[in-house]
Amino acid sequence: MQQEDVLELYQTLETMGVGIWIDGGWGVDALLGQKTRPHSDLDVAVEKRHLPALTALLAGRGYTDRPRDDTSPWNFVLGDDEGRLVDIHVIELDEEGRGIYGPPENGVFYPASALTGRGSIGGHGVRCIAPEDLVRFHTGYTPRDTDIADVHRL
Repeated sequence: MQQEDVLELYQTLETMGVGIWIDGGWGVDALLGQKTRPHSDLDVAVEKRHLPALTALLAGRGYTDRPRDDTSPWNFVLGDDEGRLVDIHVIELDEEGRGIYGPPENGVFYPASALTGRGSIGGHGVRCIAPEDLVRFHTGYTPRDTDIADVHRL
């Protein structure tokens, strides 16, 4: 995903009233205010209530499902024929402001603090995952070299 693709999608969704949080590698770059490396995809967190609008927009642009081993109703990837990929993380906000990720009984969530991040991409302000939580998210699994580099940058 190129910077102009990320910005155009973000701004279109904002205009539609669909707020997203930039996550993953682009989230790191947003917090740093500059692109630090190429990104194969754009990770976003989106509220379940906004999922139909997001997926309809992407489908209208030719994006289709790109199944992976970890595909689920709350985490899946849509991609287009140009190679652009959007990794979608579906959350539902609870009364404490946490983003419940997957079935509530799994106990997995974005802490409310994670959803307070602000950064910039190409000089444009964006909502993103807060730095402390993004570091924690990047270390909750066996990290790849890019994940290790991302954490060091933050």
